[in-house]
Amino acid sequence: MVRILVIGGGGMVGGKLAERLAVTGLNGRLPQQLVLLDLSYPKTGTAYGDRRIGDLTVSGISESLAAERFDVIFHLAAIVSGEAEQDFSKGWQVNLMSVWHFLEALRREHEASSGSYRPRLVFASTTGVYGPPIDGPVDDARICEPRSSYGAQKVCAEMLIGDFSRKGFVDGVSLRLPTICVRPGRANAAASSFFSNIIREPLNGSEAVLPVARDFRHMHASPRSAAGFFTHAAELDTVRLEGRRALNMPSLTCSVGEQIEALREIAGTETVKLIREQPDPFVESIVSSWPREFAAERAEALGFTAEKDFREIINIYIEDELHVTPAPG
Repeated sequence: MVRILVIGGGGMVGGKLAERLAVTGLNGRLPQQLVLLDLSYPKTGTAYGDRRIGDLTVSGISESLAAERFDVIFHLAAIVSGEAEQDFSKGWQVNLMSVWHFLEALRREHEASSGSYRPRLVFASTTGVYGPPIDGPVDDARICEPRSSYGAQKVCAEMLIGDFSRKGFVDGVSLRLPTICVRPGRANAAASSFFSNIIREPLNGSEAVLPVARDFRHMHASPRSAAGFFTHAAELDTVRLEGRRALNMPSLTCSVGEQIEALREIAGTETVKLIREQPDPFVESIVSSWPREFAAERAEALGFTAEKDFREIINIYIEDELHVTPAPG
């Protein structure tokens, strides 16, 4: 049996992860305890785990969580890219300084246990740790030079986790996620949210705004794959990482136009007509600084997998969120 903490368990990926953990567990073992921490939780859907309200930026929260000595900790909590860019101070406090304080609390528990407590820590990072020039697929050996505050905050957190792992205080893995699409629910302040909006809203009969050109290319994986990334990382033999603890996750790369054509094939031309093109320089300035494609051979060799066709991603949304069995083909 294993005791698990999901920080950011009220978010979309956190909820998908909690469901997967509650149903299938890790390494074939259901969790003895599954605790979620977030500022709030969705009012709809099935609740999994012990849902707690809390904020890592509040004094004492990190210490109280660390004192429970969870075996596996998933850290998904963050303010998203657009908000981090607009609120500089909040971005650094939430996305980096809270990580530092939590790692310090875990280090103190490690030392209090005479070194016997060393939790697996799986951290949600981002494509935004990289910056231009983008000249083809980016592998995870490339130097990180982000051009957004969000990317800078995430790469700094990765480095902290790497160093705390090198010292033996935690056993950490950082997952550089592609854009997770199609996200259910409402749009958030992430610059990348439109990738989901232009699929989700038309499928639900509502208009969606496209803020970039149709030839804009980006990488994607489904929420189902995202949950799989995290559980696989928790089960991974980290000796195989050879000290390089940040991994680019598998994904598929396509243009926005190809996304829209996949939607047309599945849902028809009238659905696609609900997409309205309206350029947004702020959004474009952020997303255009990110890689278009990951070279994820290292992660794939370690057993991480994702979709190969954008139609598959749309059909996963239809099946998981609209509860309709997609038509074959």
